[in-house]
Amino acid sequence: MSETTFRLEIVTPSRQLVSEGVEEVTAPGIQGEFGVLVGHTPYLVELGIGELMYRVGNEKRHLAVRRGFAEVTRDKVTILAEEAEFPAEIDLATAEKLLAEAEEEMKSLSVSGESKEYLEAQAKIDRALNQVAVARKHKS
Repeated sequence: MSETTFRLEIVTPSRQLVSEGVEEVTAPGIQGEFGVLVGHTPYLVELGIGELMYRVGNEKRHLAVRRGFAEVTRDKVTILAEEAEFPAEIDLATAEKLLAEAEEEMKSLSVSGESKEYLEAQAKIDRALNQVAVARKHKS
């Protein structure tokens, strides 16, 4: 790595998506978005759901990520995500259909926000909303 880059590794249970030198990373933590530049103070953070951006030179690359952990060291960021996908991998029509179905499912529930059914429906909505947002924003 150069003096201005650090290693970024992004891994899901099914595959490794990224392993390269980058200049910058921003990602969704459960307490808000966080950013990392070279030489950042080491820490461990739980990922939320949202858009992850990393920069290689002048090129910004984006992924939709959902839950997991990020470990930041002085020379490496490791993202262990339950799900991560590039915008080109997201089928926008399918994501929009899943979002509509999840919203209908939520409307049909007559249970409180603490029930298992409610939490599952909300998780489906959150996942689909994230996919739709990232795909619409960055799909070429």
